Amino acid sequence: MSVVDTTPPPVARGLHRTLWVLQGFLGVFFIVASAGPKLFGETNTVQSFEDMGAAPWFRYFIGLVELAGGIGLLVPRLAGPAAVGLALLMVGAAITQAFILDGGALVITPVVLFFLFVFIAWGRRDSIGRLFRR
Repeated sequence: MSVVDTTPPPVARGLHRTLWVLQGFLGVFFIVASAGPKLFGETNTVQSFEDMGAAPWFRYFIGLVELAGGIGLLVPRLAGPAAVGLALLMVGAAITQAFILDGGALVITPVVLFFLFVFIAWGRRDSIGRLFRR
């Protein structure tokens, strides 16, 4: 009986570098510019969550999820799963912008981020596969 290797092929070197640059940029962005204002109570961020009728704990929760996702993008073993989690978070952000905050063109930001995270998840699918094989 032969054993079939179901490990996906390694990512090409150029794609690997592109993914790391994108992960680094988005990871730092989510740690500093997205999670930071939520966790430290920046006035406009607090107002946005109040406008959508969310309790203060929800702002902290979203900030912690973004912080964890940003850090995860910078850790090789966690990059794929972090990208999946952040892509799902962007679905919620887009829905919130469109239907709760009536954000109009502001919906574009989470939609673009969603596709970037899906691209990272696809490129780091080997880390996602390793997670599920454990």
